[in-house]
Amino acid sequence: MTKKILLSWLFMAMLCLPALAQIQDPVKFKTEWKALSEEEAEIIFTGAIDEGWHVYSTDLGDGGPTQAALNIEVLNGARLEGKLTPRGKEVDKMDPVFDMRVRYFEKQAVFVQKVKLLGGDYRIAGYLEYGACNDENCLPPAAVEFTFNGQAKGTAAAALPTDGENAAAADGANATADGQGAATEQAGPDTAATALQGTADYWRPVVSELRAMGEQVQASDLSWFYIFGMGFVGGLLALFTPCVWPIIPMTVSFFLKRTKDKKKGIRDAWTYGASIVVIYLTLGLAITLIFGASALNALSTNAVFNILFCLMLVVFAASFFGAFEITLPSKWSNAVDSKAEQTTGLLSIFLMAFTLSLVSFSCTGPIIGFLLVEVSTTGSVVAPAIGMLGFALALALPFTLFALFPSWLKSMPKSGGWMNVIKVTLGFLELAFALKFLSVADLAYGWRLLDRETFLALWIVIFGLLGFYLLGKVKFPHDDDDTKVSVPRFFMALFSLAFAVYMIPGLWGAPLKAVSAFAPPMQTQDFNLYKNEVHAQFTDFDAGMAYARQQRKPVMLDFTGFGCVNCRKMELAVWTDPKVSKLMNEDYVLITLYVDEKTKLPEPIKIMENGQERTLRTVGDKWSYLQRSKFGANAQPFYVLIDNDGMPLNASYSYDEEVQKYVEFLETGLKNYKK
Repeated sequence: MTKKILLSWLFMAMLCLPALAQIQDPVKFKTEWKALSEEEAEIIFTGAIDEGWHVYSTDLGDGGPTQAALNIEVLNGARLEGKLTPRGKEVDKMDPVFDMRVRYFEKQAVFVQKVKLLGGDYRIAGYLEYGACNDENCLPPAAVEFTFNGQAKGTAAAALPTDGENAAAADGANATADGQGAATEQAGPDTAATALQGTADYWRPVVSELRAMGEQVQASDLSWFYIFGMGFVGGLLALFTPCVWPIIPMTVSFFLKRTKDKKKGIRDAWTYGASIVVIYLTLGLAITLIFGASALNALSTNAVFNILFCLMLVVFAASFFGAFEITLPSKWSNAVDSKAEQTTGLLSIFLMAFTLSLVSFSCTGPIIGFLLVEVSTTGSVVAPAIGMLGFALALALPFTLFALFPSWLKSMPKSGGWMNVIKVTLGFLELAFALKFLSVADLAYGWRLLDRETFLALWIVIFGLLGFYLLGKVKFPHDDDDTKVSVPRFFMALFSLAFAVYMIPGLWGAPLKAVSAFAPPMQTQDFNLYKNEVHAQFTDFDAGMAYARQQRKPVMLDFTGFGCVNCRKMELAVWTDPKVSKLMNEDYVLITLYVDEKTKLPEPIKIMENGQERTLRTVGDKWSYLQRSKFGANAQPFYVLIDNDGMPLNASYSYDEEVQKYVEFLETGLKNYKK
């Protein structure tokens, strides 16, 4: 009953995941004026950051994500002392997409600006600009507006600046605050609001139309199903190892023979299977409680831990190859086993399941280790528990099925050399995935030891050797001398060798969609002959719409950002596909709108949004407002297809690297446009 309730709650939770694009607000800032003395004060910005999100720090340099910067619009009776200063615990890491080190805050961000009061009346107004991202999306730059005024003790400066001088001083303050030395245009509170440029029909909201068409589910919503499936597959693989498979008939027979009541025997076998689920689910929950989602995510991107993960997988691979056995102390299993014999009832059955977990560790340990390392990259609190649930269900499945249908025991394949083949195959796979984690560390430290072509060359060798092993051309210590190759083993070898051949063109720059999630980024490739790229025709919405109407072509709007990691992933893994690039280049007018573009508008634009007045100061602000107001979304990447009147042609598309889905997305829009 407990198992059914647990599965029901898990299933309901998955069904309730959000499927529609929504306005996200993961960071909430408050502003505080703190007097240090009669002549000095601090402006303190404190941001509470939702789990899984982060806010970038100051002075990151050009070409990187949106950094925190202070912009001063009014500065009377005061001057800024130094730059905007971050406080608190920063995460400092190498970002392979931007090819630079970045610093950011998790959970809480604090920025402080020191102010020198000149005496008399003072007034300071402006806004803090910052960028926020998670593992799936980046939001456009956001602004935290502030105004402080009052009277400082002492006499005012002999010559307070005039309005023109004050504007120049504010510009200088901006240059100091954002650390880039470029004066920004002054926009005082009395600046007249200017109308948004563009045709009204183009800018008309279409949120309800998009919802009627049905929004795409984001990749993060599907990750729970993926993690559960990965755990389940791992559990199935563990079944066919020498540590588990021979135990199944002995254990089931024991339960069926220990009592004359067949129903009780079946009930005990069910209890045994449920105990296995509880044990491994508890392991997943314990890891979550010990580390937490943010710590797991930090480990997944930390160079030192990635090296440790790599070494761990290499050790596991060597164990599967037969170099040594990874076993827990025998006294542990003996102690639990003796305890099981001394007890009766449910406790005895649970201890027997625990004994199985300890005895089979040499085979299940490497699989569990790889599973937990892999799910750590999600940063999800429940990911380890979901992965372990899938693993445990697969592991417990045969015990309950054979208890329900005892006659199946006679048809079970006998244990033998085929199980060692599975172990060695898993060893090759562990070795291949070890390179993935070494690649992360290599990118973080900038060693350039494992560039894309080097990584692919090693994978080609690994999967080539796996193919030869399956054909019996390579032998390991535990392999028998049988020279015959079974049909399943032959097809596995065929697949492995074909995969190795498939990767060879990647040495010259082919995108290799099947391994894009594992291989280093394309910019690490030294020799690249592949030039199938897609470039935007317009970076201005109104100009692009006018051209599309003239050419009578549908429009693809690409809301992106210079600081959007997953936008670059989509452009590399999906846009380079020949069918995708052909559709985008020939059948659509591609308008790319950067929501973090810092180019100043000719004049600030005052708009009303959700009952609040906001100021659009940059081109990026304008495109971000267009995305929010017209389409009801603010995360990137965000793709939407529209006709020449600005109406959507189908549901929008977010981050999903499945090429066929993207092709269907483009073809559906084109078909609806032609109607």
